[in-house]
Amino acid sequence: MRLLEERIIKDGKVKAGNVLKVDSFLNHQMDIALFGEIGKEFHRLFAADHVTKILTIEASGIGIACITAQYFQVPVVFAKKNQTKNIAGEVYTSKVESFTHGRVYDIIVAKEFLRPEDRILIIDDFLANGSALLGLSQLVKDAGATLVGAGIAVEKGFQAGGKLVRDAGVRVESLAIIESMDEDGKIVFRHS
Repeated sequence: MRLLEERIIKDGKVKAGNVLKVDSFLNHQMDIALFGEIGKEFHRLFAADHVTKILTIEASGIGIACITAQYFQVPVVFAKKNQTKNIAGEVYTSKVESFTHGRVYDIIVAKEFLRPEDRILIIDDFLANGSALLGLSQLVKDAGATLVGAGIAVEKGFQAGGKLVRDAGVRVESLAIIESMDEDGKIVFRHS
């Protein structure tokens, strides 16, 4: 998606350790007009898949998932990274390692929100090592629901996650795939 790539070039900042900061428009301060275009593109890509729910993980994926859900007219369910008193009863749980935070989380979704009849589209802001997507995919599998695919805003194509998730049989549609980036700010995108 050219619009997203241009915004990454303009406002993204490459930091040490292959970290791309896009917090001025994607995952801290959110550009809602840009999210609208991202949501439209995800809807175009998955419109024929009869999505009944969108699944994401807290916190950075929630904004994109909510805007995208408006185009599908479906609810958003987000996996929580911590058990809370608000989640009572039976839950699905999976382990996820965060590339950004360098730690492992147990992600949790109440069973009442993922049903066998659901057709789930996963939405997230980043795909790096694939752990979040695989963890979310496991929740869908545990629920007996159908995973129609995953919509990712930014994929780090130079990391193993995209291949890992695709090799697991998940359809992944990434709007901007970064082939390489360096600390001098040079970002190269993969185009098919």
